[in-house]
Amino acid sequence: MQRQKLLINGERLKDELERFANFGRTVNNGVTRLSLSEEDRLVRDYFCTCCEELGLTVKVDDMGSMYATLEGTENKPPIVIGSHLDTVKKGGRFDGVLGVVAGLEVVRTLVENHIKPQIPITIVNWTNEEGARFEPSMMASGVLSGKFDKSGMLKKKDSEGITFEEALQSIGYNGEEENRLKEASAYIELHIEQGPILEKEALSIGVVECVVGMACYEIEVTGESDHAGTTPMNMRKDALFAANNLINEIRRRLGSIDNELVFTIGRVNVYPSIHTVIPNKVVFSLEARHKDTEIVSTVKDFIQGLPYLGLNEGCEVKTTKLWERDTVWFDQEILKTLDQSAQSLGYSNKRMVSGAGHDAQFIAGYVPSAMVFVPSINGKSHCEEELTTWEDCEKGVNIVLDTVLTLLTK
Repeated sequence: MQRQKLLINGERLKDELERFANFGRTVNNGVTRLSLSEEDRLVRDYFCTCCEELGLTVKVDDMGSMYATLEGTENKPPIVIGSHLDTVKKGGRFDGVLGVVAGLEVVRTLVENHIKPQIPITIVNWTNEEGARFEPSMMASGVLSGKFDKSGMLKKKDSEGITFEEALQSIGYNGEEENRLKEASAYIELHIEQGPILEKEALSIGVVECVVGMACYEIEVTGESDHAGTTPMNMRKDALFAANNLINEIRRRLGSIDNELVFTIGRVNVYPSIHTVIPNKVVFSLEARHKDTEIVSTVKDFIQGLPYLGLNEGCEVKTTKLWERDTVWFDQEILKTLDQSAQSLGYSNKRMVSGAGHDAQFIAGYVPSAMVFVPSINGKSHCEEELTTWEDCEKGVNIVLDTVLTLLTK
């Protein structure tokens, strides 16, 4: 006989998400809660209170990440649920915090139903996922996974010259390295999609297979500055005209490779930026993202060939790779369990990829990991208009709960 499905308390989830939003709530019902700020300290204190009321043991590591653990009957690596509590400036009420509150609601549901798990369950709040105050993003999980050097990260400064280490000490959440997450049976991160796909397809759940790979380049076009009124058109080396040629060709060529390839020119600087002077230099960024390594390689080959396309108007073209990342695939067994939970609960769902980065992509390097997405209305995120329906939030947490209960029996 199929076991009766245990469900969370949706109204309680809604109330808790609103309480968390009070820490840094903006006048337009968004949230500003930068990492290691006073608002971050207060929300951390509140998170501790919630956990201690449930009888959880709370520990903090040397990067300020928090781990709240419900003990299990067996001494095994925990099932970890979590995300982050920091936001961008004038961000939304759901990004990050939904994954942390999901962990609280899962544990509350187990406790009120007198379910003692065989395996410990840990709720985690990763420090500085957003990178909005201290760059780079996903800083703490990056240090844990060996992607970033701790000493370098501690020296990172915000716009006022305050270092990460100073800010961490000032809010009292500088813990011990021995408290870091070293192993786990599974890591599950519930997150809003931050894109329009689920809403457009009228689906409630996205089971995230991977975080896609990407490459980011800087393109520098160098010409010559001359007087804008006295230099004939056929005697110019106009860096902006050359850059425009390249941008048009980039859109044409990359747009024909694959319909899942996304690419963005997000920054363009023109020099000397005087209306009476022919531009002598243009520098622009170009990033591309796709799950298929071969497609990313094709894009990289094309970008590196930009200087040789014959579109440079007599200018010099230079390409520099700023950084890249490989596609991170999530654990197949956890993904199958998430699929089964969505099906058994009757929630419309699909497999999908994440174009945005998340802590899960770093944690997946040493812990079996997976992610769940719920829809973002109008695809909005990182803004005060960010919104996910309470019903979809509830469904997302129910998926996590059901998956955890299944993992506990394996």
